[in-house]
This record gives sequence, structure tokens and C-alpha cells, in this order.
Amino acid sequence: MRITKLTTYRLAPRWMFLKIDTDAGISGWGEPVIEGKARSVEAAVHEFEPYLIGQDPSRINDLWQVMYRGGFYRGGAILMSAIAGIDQALWDIKGKALDAPVHELLGGLVRDRMKVYSWVGGDRPADVIRDIKRLREGGFDTFKMNGSEEMGLIDSARKVDEAVARIAEIRAAFGHDIEFGIDFHGRIGAPMAKVMLKALEPYRPLFVEEPVLAEQDETYARLAQHTAIPLAAGERMYSRFEFKRVFQAGGLSIVQPDLSHAGGITECLKIASMAEAYDVALAPHCPLGPIALAACLHVDFVSHNAVLQEQSMGIHYNQGAELLDYVLNKEDFHVENGYMKPLTKPGLGVVVDEEKVIAASRVAPDWRNPLWRHEDGSVAEW
Repeated sequence: MRITKLTTYRLAPRWMFLKIDTDAGISGWGEPVIEGKARSVEAAVHEFEPYLIGQDPSRINDLWQVMYRGGFYRGGAILMSAIAGIDQALWDIKGKALDAPVHELLGGLVRDRMKVYSWVGGDRPADVIRDIKRLREGGFDTFKMNGSEEMGLIDSARKVDEAVARIAEIRAAFGHDIEFGIDFHGRIGAPMAKVMLKALEPYRPLFVEEPVLAEQDETYARLAQHTAIPLAAGERMYSRFEFKRVFQAGGLSIVQPDLSHAGGITECLKIASMAEAYDVALAPHCPLGPIALAACLHVDFVSHNAVLQEQSMGIHYNQGAELLDYVLNKEDFHVENGYMKPLTKPGLGVVVDEEKVIAASRVAPDWRNPLWRHEDGSVAEW
């Protein structure tokens, strides 16, 4: 079996699918993308074509190393996301060729069901209680929300009080019938992160995500010393070599590699194993589409330290398409009592509606995240 063709499809809301064809008539699907930089990742995918066309798709480990080490410059968001989507598609092909779901090829299940959580609210959270009530009817009991709007390196007590008041209202409305994580989104610098974490402690969030930017990862250990709230991060880290330094320094309780950004299944399995060695939980980042989610689930179901899985059903970023709009086997992604079961079809277990993908790709928007500014006119973290 040899690889014959790579085809990319940019899609609403902010996704990109990759189809890899072979001369055996078996095709695999992946999801290589950086939100807001889909065209850049698309170019990177096709730049890898000379390394892939004519090659045996079953040699996933070798092809991964060729893509990673074959160029003098390596790593980073764009290249690792391109590799990630290609890697997912190669695993999809291997599973279909061997008539087995990917998790079986990785050693088999370590759990029978996987806890999933849902986003509530948007960049400027409002009506969060209403949205939680709606999502609870859909079977969710664990949630994540943005923790604040833009915040300066040193900011006012009013800004802190406003952010904490929203969390207090949620806890008061639901008690401990639900759990929720709070995503700082890297919007808060280290000085204010310490203040915010202390103020949030009485409400016992499940975790605080990206308490500071990944570029400031040396502060994770110091922040962890000042709070009992578990700290989570990793969506903007792209290889085991970046995660290595964070694990060695300490501070994180939960690590969140993205299966469409951090080198795919092959690399994220290694990151998950490294995390387990440091007694760090795994909760893959996934605000993307169904192929990315499927890849995450296969890693979750073979990783003992996997505790939570993000998914994008109803997420506020989804404008123009929803998680399962391009999927024919929607029933396999059913959420029951806050859990998903293993995907059992061969490969990744996603039956892609290719006709709909092709049609939608003809009118795909170029998604961009908002550009925020502080009151003084300087650029703020979004």
C-alpha cells in the first residue's frame, strides 16, 4: 500500500480536514489546523507531500520522524499542526487496513467510558447560568468558562471582583451538583494571576487553565505554591520537548496537549506517558471538529491518567457548522450522563460526509480571533 494523494478542505466554523488516499482504496482523515491560521497550516501540509507520496502509510513512526527531523527548522504551531493532522490520517488508514479501532492498536482500553465537559459562555461571559441549565439537559455536569475579560499586568480590584462575582453566582446557583474549570486564556499576567487564584479559592473550581501564557511557563511552579486550585496548561505547547521542561519544573496538575496541534496521536501518546511519570493528569485540549475529538478519545482510552475530555458541541466559536455536521455516524458520539463510550469503527471511527465537506469547503470563511485592546490603547491578550 502506498500514499497517492493529500487533499485539504478548509471548513466552517474554523476547521480544516485532510484526506490521505492510497493505491489500496483505503483513505484516512485528519484535522490539521491552527485556529485563525488555517491557510498557513494548509501550505505546510502540502509542503510535506514530497516526503509522503509513494510511501507506505503503515510506517507511521518513520514518517513522523521524517516530517519532524527531515527539515533543519522544526517545531512550532504551524509545522506541528500539519504533522498532527497527517499523523491522525495515517492512524485512520492503519486501523481501517487492519479492521480495528485505533485504541485497539495502541494496546486496548484502560476504561469503559470517558468523562467529557462542555464550554459555556463566550469571551465576555453572560447568561452562563442559563446555558448550564440547557447543557445539563443534554447530559453534561462538568463545564468550562472563560475567567475574565482583558486584564492589565497590574489591574484594578474592580476587575478582579467582577470576575470572581460571576464564579460565585454560578456556585451559588448550582452548589456542588456541577463541576467547572476556569480558563484564564493567558489573558492575565503573573502578578494578577496570583491575586485571582487567591480570590477564586473559596469557590473550588475544578482547575484553572492557562493561568499565564505558555511563554511564561516558568511561573507555573511559583503560582502553584500559592494556591490549592489545580493548574492546567498545554494547548499552546507543541512537542514533548516543550512539555519536558514544564514537567521538570513542576506546578501543573493537568496537562492539555492538543491532538491537532502537538504532533497528533503519535506525539501526544508520548506526552501523556511523560505526564503519568510525573503524576500529572491528562485532559486533551479540543475545541475543534470531530476528527480531532476522535483522535483525543483514542488517546484518552489508552492513557491511565486521562481525566477529562474537552469537546465543542455548542461552543461559542461554532458559527456556520456544529461538531457533527460533517459526520454520518453521529450516534457514535452520543454523550450519556457526561460520558462518551469508545469509538468502535475501524480507524479513528469517524465516517466523514465527504460530499458535504467538499461542498462546504467551497465557501469556507477565514476565521480570525478578535483583536482586543486595553483602555490605554495597547494590545490585550485575547
